[in-house]
Amino acid sequence: MSPPRIDAALSAKARRHLSRRDPVLKQVAARVGACTLVPDGDCFGILARSIVSQLISTAAARTIGARLLTALGDAGLTPAGLVALGEEKLRGCGLSGAKAKALLDLAGRAQSGVLPLARLPVMEDAEVEEHLTAVRGIGVWTAQMFLIFCLGRPDVLPVGDLGLRAGVKDQYGLDELPSAKNLVELAAPWRPYRSIATWYLWRSRGGVPQSD
Repeated sequence: MSPPRIDAALSAKARRHLSRRDPVLKQVAARVGACTLVPDGDCFGILARSIVSQLISTAAARTIGARLLTALGDAGLTPAGLVALGEEKLRGCGLSGAKAKALLDLAGRAQSGVLPLARLPVMEDAEVEEHLTAVRGIGVWTAQMFLIFCLGRPDVLPVGDLGLRAGVKDQYGLDELPSAKNLVELAAPWRPYRSIATWYLWRSRGGVPQSD
C-alpha cells in the first residue's frame, strides 16, 4: 500500500484532529482557514529547482531558472537535458560551480536509476530521505520539503526549519526558538498530521516555503 498523500479530504480531517488536540493550533486554523497545500508531483523538477534556489534570493533564483530553461530549449528540465549541457554551460546560466556539480549529480543519478524517481512515491519517508540526501547538494531540509510539497506526506516535522520554529515561538509564547527535542515533544499531539500543523504555523507568519 502506498503511503498516504495530502489532499483536500485529508487536510480537512487533519484540521479537525489538530483543533481537538491542540488549542493553539485550533486558533491558528480558525484564523487561516482551510489548508490549501497541493502537492506537485514533478519530482525531478522540484529537486533541480531546490538546488538552484539554495542560499539566493527568490528573484535571483527566478532569473537563473529562466536562463537555465532557455539553455535547455524545448526539451525542458530533464536529466538528459542537464547532462547534455554540462558544467560549463550550467555555470554560464549563473550557477555556481558547486550548484552545477550538484545538478549534474542529480541528473546522473536520475538517468542511471540510482535515484529511482518513479519509485519515490511508494517509498516510506525515511527511505526517500536516504535516497535524496545521497545526492550532492541535497540535505535533510530539502528532502523534508520534497516529502511535503512533492509527495504530499502528511506527517513530516522539519525540526531544522526556521519558519516552523519561529511560528512555534510566536504562537506558543516561548522566550526563544524551540530546540529540535522540544519541538518533537510539543508536536507529539499533532501526529499523524505534523506536515499540516507545520503548514499552519508557516501561514501564521504569512509565508510558506516552495509555494510561490
